[in-house]
Amino acid sequence: MTLRFRRTLSAALATALAGGALAGALLTAPAAAADAWRDKEFWLKDSGVTNAWQVSKGAGVKVAIIDSGIDGNHPDLKGVVVGGTDVSGAGAPNGQKSIGAKTEHGTLVATMLAGRGHTTPTASPSPTGSAPPPGPPTVPPAGGPDGITGVAPEAQILAVSTWLGSPNPGGKTDQEQIPDAVRWAVDNGAKVINISLGSTSPDWPQSWDAAFLYAEQKDVVIVAAAGNRVGGNVQVGAPATIPGVLTVAGLDGEGRASVDSSSQGISIGVAAPAEKLVGGIPGGGYAEWAGTSGAAPIVSGVAALIRSKWPEMSANQVINRIVSTAKDAGAPGKDPLYGYGILNAEAALKDDVAATTSNPLGSIADWIRVHRRGDFSEPSQAPVASPTSAAPTLVDPTVPTAKTPATVDDALPAAVVLGFGALFLALVTGAAIQLRRVSKNAPAVAEEAETGALLKVDPPART
Repeated sequence: MTLRFRRTLSAALATALAGGALAGALLTAPAAAADAWRDKEFWLKDSGVTNAWQVSKGAGVKVAIIDSGIDGNHPDLKGVVVGGTDVSGAGAPNGQKSIGAKTEHGTLVATMLAGRGHTTPTASPSPTGSAPPPGPPTVPPAGGPDGITGVAPEAQILAVSTWLGSPNPGGKTDQEQIPDAVRWAVDNGAKVINISLGSTSPDWPQSWDAAFLYAEQKDVVIVAAAGNRVGGNVQVGAPATIPGVLTVAGLDGEGRASVDSSSQGISIGVAAPAEKLVGGIPGGGYAEWAGTSGAAPIVSGVAALIRSKWPEMSANQVINRIVSTAKDAGAPGKDPLYGYGILNAEAALKDDVAATTSNPLGSIADWIRVHRRGDFSEPSQAPVASPTSAAPTLVDPTVPTAKTPATVDDALPAAVVLGFGALFLALVTGAAIQLRRVSKNAPAVAEEAETGALLKVDPPART
């Protein structure tokens, strides 16, 4: 995967240039950068999150983020990350080392989901007389009006670091990492799991079955990104195709299905903003980005709000509440672009929703019973076709009209015929050898597709 970076001056400098007389103060004030980024969180209002906060802010709910690791020292994540682990063999034991092909990815997701912002410390006025200068400003408490505030700012995060998107120096494949991550999250109290990672394949290895079944049996909500066309996901890829997972599609700035920052498939449950997003990056900076990687934590945050308001509500009911209160878009009813519709956080927290015992997005237990025959004794590493993958939407390929065969002299010399025959056999033999080499080295699961792309980065402000 490749990221598209475009370095810019810090927002503090931009504000200073526009501020005239205040330039001297703004050049060194990290608050200027933080305020500028806070103002860009349009989805908090547009998706009904600010009104949903009248009911809940996610207190008491642990959300596991299975990603590239999270910088728990980011100013907006102080006190937010309460536990973690590494399942890659290449990260830190607490999951807070940024690893993999997209090291900033996990911190971006975490700040959007449960960032608390921060209060920028200010120095005391210059003293008069000969009094000694004041000491350095004290560290402010967690939370505040500056920086990124997440959808569930009172929720807690469990950081589960994985190495995906490039060769893992820890040696563990995604077939091992993903199920290990899901099981650890469940065992350590996560009520919601966010997976802003995916593949270009709708299929998943059988080694994942038991872990996702375990989460379902332990009543945990799993939210996954649908993937992006710009990253190679024309159709939704695993794990977002697994039955029971709440799959999130992406919207553009006009509230329509994003052309680049989304994909399509019948497993999509709901759609949320995926363009012109902002979040924190390791080291205390901020960045603009795009992709369903950012749409997923918005929905995960809403799930945390619901689970905080109604701690006894089942995962099936939480998912049903989110999809049944979504604003219908696209074709009437559920469709492969918007799922059940566009996320409406306020309605999800305030509307009366009929109770249900089943997950509207299916059950991995039922799927295993039918397609694996309930056998976990010898999990296969080979992916098995998933019935939840959408049918291809590309037009059928056209076949060129065949030309009438040209007549050939029956007396063509035998040497010419034998020569072409030998050449044909040589080509077939060479192709077979090459295919055998490729098949031996081919991964069992498609390489992780790009689900989020950075567009602009603001380096950490100097303090």
